[in-house]
Amino acid sequence: MAGPSGTGNASGTGNGVHGRTLPLAKTSRSGVVEPPLAAPPVTEPTAGGPLHPAEPTAGAGGSACRMQLALYGWRKKCLYALIFVLMVMIIVNLALTLWIMKVMEFSSNGMGQLKIVPGGIQLTGQALVLNTLRASSIRSKHGQPISVESSRNLSINTRNAYGAVENQLFLGHDRLEVLANHFRITDTHGTNLFAVDRDEVIVGAGSLRVEGEGGVAFRDSIQTPLVRADAGKDLKLESPTRSLEARATQEIFIQSRAGGIETTCLNDLKLHSVAGSIRLDSSAIYMPNLKTVQTVVGGGSGGLLAASARGDGAGKIYQLCACSSGKLFLAAPNSVCTADDSAICR
Repeated sequence: MAGPSGTGNASGTGNGVHGRTLPLAKTSRSGVVEPPLAAPPVTEPTAGGPLHPAEPTAGAGGSACRMQLALYGWRKKCLYALIFVLMVMIIVNLALTLWIMKVMEFSSNGMGQLKIVPGGIQLTGQALVLNTLRASSIRSKHGQPISVESSRNLSINTRNAYGAVENQLFLGHDRLEVLANHFRITDTHGTNLFAVDRDEVIVGAGSLRVEGEGGVAFRDSIQTPLVRADAGKDLKLESPTRSLEARATQEIFIQSRAGGIETTCLNDLKLHSVAGSIRLDSSAIYMPNLKTVQTVVGGGSGGLLAASARGDGAGKIYQLCACSSGKLFLAAPNSVCTADDSAICR
């Protein structure tokens, strides 16, 4: 567009940019020429760069023009496409967020079966812990049981202030291991039922019952104030391959109130008293298998022995004699207690 002077010409050359001329100075009736309006600086687009302010173009007679920008063509299409893509992403993200909140059952009280309650978190149903669970307290709902299940093994550890393991409870496939300095089981009243430490094992129950054909095997020694069998059953103290020894500082008392006491051995049975005596206190003492010495007829008093037989004759009375070794034998009441050492006192 040409100005009134016919010498100035300004046109837009950029893509999507067109220009227009500014009005020239007006002449008032009084003959005073009013200056034209000052045109603000206009920015011009550069190829592939930001907009820069454009210097005003002066036409003939000091006229100035300003530029006005507009987008059209492929730039406009790219802008609209970018805005559309952003809107689609926002809508998809919002939809996914709402779907996740619905599936996970998010609410103001918690998430799904996990509820936030005063003092902690409440879980209704089952929970799968993949790695490590750390909690100061795990309790079940009032009146409901709690179950801890593991597909392989279960380990519960407690550590000291330095991080070292102090106590450990290990429940494996075929064993249960407890690592502790002291293990104790008590009843509801606090009474010790079973206690184990490095020095001793304490059984606090009224009786210790071991059921099984093998019984109880002790490697070293056992100390107990009472060994008693159940009612109607026999009590046996047996050592199949070695000796059986019972010791006491003061007394060993063996009593059978309703039956007999039988002692059987393969070799010798010895009753040894160091400072006291051995007393057989009974209304009848029987030694049925003692040998009887018979003298030769006509041998006179102190005759040699001819034979020995069992003293099992009914109604007969014999003398109880002893060899120098302490072995006992029977002799006729009217004979002398003499015996051949080679025959009787072996």
